[in-house]
Amino acid sequence: MSRTRIDHIAILSKNISKSVDWYTNKSKYTVSYQDESWAMLLFDNISVALVTPEQHPPHFAVIDESILNIPENKVHRDGITYSYEDDPDLNTIELIDRES
Repeated sequence: MSRTRIDHIAILSKNISKSVDWYTNKSKYTVSYQDESWAMLLFDNISVALVTPEQHPPHFAVIDESILNIPENKVHRDGITYSYEDDPDLNTIELIDRES
């Protein structure tokens, strides 16, 4: 049986450009996407999304193709289907249909 895979962790950023610059000085990674509201940083073992509070909640994302069968799911601008849910402690988990 395969285990569930975490795709990325999303942390809040007040300024995406400044945050990307800061991480550039601290780490080696690839920026797979960046605009004013979010950026995706690809590390060897996981991706980190920098998100603004207005766009997305802080969360971790799990790949779960079964969400394609959920009528209330949504689609990100990159075409990935997603759905947010909260655990019992109100931590947000994003279910996504494929790797981001």
